[in-house]
Formats: sequence, structure tokens, C-alpha cells
Amino acid sequence: MTNAYFSTGDYIRSILAIILFFVIFLIATPFILLLLILSFGKATNFIIESIAPLLVRPVFKILGIQFNIKLHTDEVASPAIFIINHSSTLDMLTLLALGLPRVRFVAKWQFQYNPLFLLLGRLTGQIFIRRDKSDQAIATLQKTYKRIQKNSLSVMMAPEGSRKHPGVIGPFKKGPFRMAMDLDYPIVPIYFEGNRRLSKGGSLITKPGTLTAHIHGPISPTEWNLENLEEQIAGVRKKYLRWAGVKE
Repeated sequence: MTNAYFSTGDYIRSILAIILFFVIFLIATPFILLLLILSFGKATNFIIESIAPLLVRPVFKILGIQFNIKLHTDEVASPAIFIINHSSTLDMLTLLALGLPRVRFVAKWQFQYNPLFLLLGRLTGQIFIRRDKSDQAIATLQKTYKRIQKNSLSVMMAPEGSRKHPGVIGPFKKGPFRMAMDLDYPIVPIYFEGNRRLSKGGSLITKPGTLTAHIHGPISPTEWNLENLEEQIAGVRKKYLRWAGVKE
């Protein structure tokens, strides 16, 4: 994506939105920490479900983005392993805007280099993994099983790993699907429409427009096993390719 794709207005709005996001984050952090301390950590679900979506609304407004959620199922399965297509910096804002119940996010290890992300992430029970080391990533996920099951938590993951990948939908890693099998949780695919078009890959600049999170029905892993896992993963990825309008 070349610089000619963005207008001067896009650059100005994006810079203002980045500044606003970090200002809101800095202001909100002490209050969130106090709420967590006073509730002995029990306010985590309320923070993710109710406060986080409120924090990103003004950022979307500055960017000129309208965010919608469209359900393609009668109800959102919970607990579940939620998976998303990941190809844009906007994905982080979209994830927060969803406000899904009792969900925890799987994020790359490097986010902890930011002390505020480290503090809030650890206190709210988010999961940090080394995506470049598949065996370690799966081992880290497996260590969280007891806590996840005990608290009936859902988990949000990006099977592509990084937002920088070849093609519209990148190759899927096994982590989310192994986790669904181990926990006997359904996979719930969420397709982000518009994120890649407005802000591709690692770009921090965004065009105004509409983003829609399509939440689809659950996929049961009951019939999955290690022998047919790759075939099952390929089947789920085909759904994303179809939703993205990619011809196979």
C-alpha cells in the first residue's frame, strides 16, 4: 500500500487518534487498576465487556469509522475459542470494541515491553505467547487450561499469528484449534470486514469508513483428532477466504 493511498486528512486524523488513544489509556489505567484492586480482580470481565468498548468509541469517531457487529447465529457461544482474521492495526481496536463476555486475549509476547500493557495485561489475566516458537506457544496455552475452565472463560486468538502475512488470509497456525480440542470448546469464527481495506498490515494510518465484525455460528471440535486436524483447519480457513471474496 503506497502513501498515495492516504490523503493528508487521513494522516491528520490518524495522528490525532493515536494521541487520543494513548491519552485515554493513560487516564483510564489508574482507575482500572483501582477497580481491580478493590474487587480483588473480579472486575476484569466488567472492564473487558463494558469499559473497553467505551474507551475506543472516541478513537473511532476521530478516525471517521463506523463500527458494526453483525450476528450470523442465534446466540454467541460461550465459553468458546473465538478466532479472527488479522491483517490490520485496527484489529486491536475492533477486538476491544466487541465487548465479548468473559473473554481473554492471546497476545504476542512483545506487548509486555510496554510497562502499562504488561501491568494491565497481567492483572486482567491476558495470555502472552511467543508466536515465533510454536511448541512454546502451545505449552503456554496449555498452562492456562485450569484457570480458563475453572472460570468458564473464553479465549480470543488470531490463527494467522501476525497481521503481516502473505495473501488476504494468511496460513493458520494450530494453536487455537488444539486449544479447542483440549478444552472441548467450540470454535467461533469472527470475520472483520473492512479492517484490511482501511489500514493494511503494519500501517498506523487509517482511512475513514465502515468496519463490521461478523460473528458466525460455533464449530464443534468433537470429531477432530490429531490425524485430521490439518484438514479441519483448512476447512475453517476456506470459510474466511470465502467471506473475504477470495477465489480458491
